[in-house]
Amino acid sequence: MFRSVWFKSAALAAVLIALAAPVSAEQTPARSGREVYESICATCHGPAGKGGVNLELEKVIELPDFSDCSFASREPDGDWIAVAHGGGPIRGFSPLMPAWGAALSLEEIGLAVSHIRTFCTDDRWARGELNLPRALVTGKAFPEDEAVVSVTARDGNVISQFIYEKRFGAANQFEIIVPIASVDAATSGRSTGVGDLALEYKRVLAHSLARGNIMSATAEVKLPTGSSDKGLGGGTAVFEPFVTFGQILPREAFIQAQVGVEIPFESGYDKEAFWRVAVGRTFEQGQFGRTWSPMVELLAARPLADGAGIEWDVVPQMQVSLNQRQHIRLNAGVRLPVTNRDHRSTSVIVYLLWDWFDGGFFDGW
Repeated sequence: MFRSVWFKSAALAAVLIALAAPVSAEQTPARSGREVYESICATCHGPAGKGGVNLELEKVIELPDFSDCSFASREPDGDWIAVAHGGGPIRGFSPLMPAWGAALSLEEIGLAVSHIRTFCTDDRWARGELNLPRALVTGKAFPEDEAVVSVTARDGNVISQFIYEKRFGAANQFEIIVPIASVDAATSGRSTGVGDLALEYKRVLAHSLARGNIMSATAEVKLPTGSSDKGLGGGTAVFEPFVTFGQILPREAFIQAQVGVEIPFESGYDKEAFWRVAVGRTFEQGQFGRTWSPMVELLAARPLADGAGIEWDVVPQMQVSLNQRQHIRLNAGVRLPVTNRDHRSTSVIVYLLWDWFDGGFFDGW
């Protein structure tokens, strides 16, 4: 009996000591993403991410609707975490969005962002992580709302392209390309004017954040709006279907590939097959700072005619974000011919990109 009482007393003492002892951080049960969100974020953004709980704040600023897939799916987790950690000004947004970096760890903020992701329940919308950096020549699979000005200079000739992209629905994009060329034609001298206008329709065929890839199909029609006599246009309408694939790689690297064919509407013009690959990696300057994305493209084109060879080009380049919001970006590179260099020369290509869905051109600096 004494032994039984002793064991019971010892067991009770052990339990009391365990309860009284301080619990280390490693032993503290981690909060779920929902718990983190509801403890802090929901006081302004609401339990369902639609706001409606801080009416005084909403008189001053329009809060985003986290359940709106068109808004919530576009940006990668890194941008959400940056704003939650450093406050609105870290990305050029309102200072009314406070910084929670001192109160929450990056892990806790990541959990809260993961919970926010559950508010959009339509999985047709590709996630912003799959919106890979735009290369100079190779297209990307992600549908966007962007405006791009691209300039190509070679042998004294300059071709500027004004590109407008409009996303509609979960998986579609419409694009207009207006080229303005200044060229020195052998027969007519220097001419400046509008080139061949192009219209594009893009549709995402498949995407998977778990696998880190996205694929889309695009149909482009080039219209013979430029004068072929002055060297401003190709002389015929061209249909250009192509498929684009993007893949996220480890350590912030990525690869994008594009395969297609050019089909002239009129006889007497050669069809041409092309394939392109862009490989790069994104580096972040400091924590949540400017991004730098060096890339290299390998371009190939082959006329579908007897005896025709493949023309190869390589395009080293660097894309950099210019402002805090990172929706204004610059890319510059050089297109170097690898084959047939006796009649093909080097070109310099530069573009300025404005992701206008994220705000005005002068916002977020």
